[in-house]
Amino acid sequence: MFIDHEYIERILEEAKNASRKDILNVLERAKKREGLSYEDIAILLQAEEKEDLDEIFKLAGEIKESIYGKRIVIFAPLYVSDYCVNNCAYCGYKRNNKFPRRKLTMEEVAEEVRILERMGHKRLALELGEDPENAPIEYVLECLDKIYKTQSDNGEIRRVNVNIAATTEEEYKMLKEAKIGTYILFQETYHKPTYEKMHPHSIKGDYNYHLTAFDRAMKAGIDDVGGGVLFGLADPKFEVLGLMMHNKHLEDRFGVGFHTISMPRLKKAEGMTLKQFPYLVDDEMFKKLVAIIRIAVPFTGIIMSTRETAEMRRELLKYGVSQISAGSSTGVGGYKEREEHGADIAQFELSDERTPKEVIKSVLDDGYIPSYCTACYRRGRTGEKFMKLAKSGEIQNMCEPNAMTTLLEFAIDYGDKEILEKAEKVINTEMEKIKREDIKKALKQNLEKLKSGERDLYL
Repeated sequence: MFIDHEYIERILEEAKNASRKDILNVLERAKKREGLSYEDIAILLQAEEKEDLDEIFKLAGEIKESIYGKRIVIFAPLYVSDYCVNNCAYCGYKRNNKFPRRKLTMEEVAEEVRILERMGHKRLALELGEDPENAPIEYVLECLDKIYKTQSDNGEIRRVNVNIAATTEEEYKMLKEAKIGTYILFQETYHKPTYEKMHPHSIKGDYNYHLTAFDRAMKAGIDDVGGGVLFGLADPKFEVLGLMMHNKHLEDRFGVGFHTISMPRLKKAEGMTLKQFPYLVDDEMFKKLVAIIRIAVPFTGIIMSTRETAEMRRELLKYGVSQISAGSSTGVGGYKEREEHGADIAQFELSDERTPKEVIKSVLDDGYIPSYCTACYRRGRTGEKFMKLAKSGEIQNMCEPNAMTTLLEFAIDYGDKEILEKAEKVINTEMEKIKREDIKKALKQNLEKLKSGERDLYL
């Protein structure tokens, strides 16, 4: 298998002897955007001195700014079923937790979608527990169809990423035909002994089957895949190198690696205590992990959920994170219940409970462009095509203008006076930085069309 445990442990041990000169040499290589070796990444992971960490954060910020500019993609999760046959040690949906299980009817799915649309969302992540009997692939496909068809006023979900359990190539083909965006799956932990310990007596307990899920998905034609681990289950340094090995495997075999990497940290959930887990990641280590991943895979999106506090997410936007959720609920039917001031059984505890408007205002205040853009997905700029455009720099000619267009659309349809003013200020500032006059002209035309009532405009 392509995750070499002994090799990872050996290079981490060897990297403990790295000097400041070694760290600076790695950072110099990273500036050239030519990729880093596993040994290089191991050296950065062992950095502890403040001056070394400051250099890592500085380079990560420069890389992020040069590739992503000021764009921050906004999305929300939609949990549709908490039935689960697994007994994962860290999860509130685990089989041994006794609570009334629920899956949404199609009318309830539509109701949740309409609420999310009223928040201004255009991009969702579909989430559910693993239960082949109560929530089979046919249910997932039905949910996807309902989400795409549910529209209210100007509300429309234009991209649905899917986070479901590892499955067969045949079922991945069905997801592809249903026009999913990115297929997301967390390995949870790349450390095999820990993986098996965390997933006792479960379908999910087969490490190799789970690890090769993206191979089956990509063979089925899904070329945008998103990986991740749950930081806190095993040594976080091991996990980062596991992610890099997995990414390299996909690049070698399919020509493109992860479209995104998610960065969740273990949080308190029903039926577990954090004391059970010896590898909890503190804030300083977490910041280092995000920055190193940004340096190691410059063109891969990094996702940060509302597991993290507003303050942490704000800081991590500076040197790594490119996608954040806003106004999230992790309970089945949670958006309606929240509107009605009810409680729900969540998969895990949230730390950032701000409304989407509050998140958008904060992002705008920091000079970023909140983006609801889904143009690349609908124009076929996915997988290897997207990465080639990204690495050439050409994608910038589409991404920033499209981000500004979707921001103004959001501000007009769902924002208040303050959001509209802040959005126009950021747009005017960033528009002047566009070097190509034809792109600037096309953007200005789209912005005027939005003001006159047209919608869903992009390059």
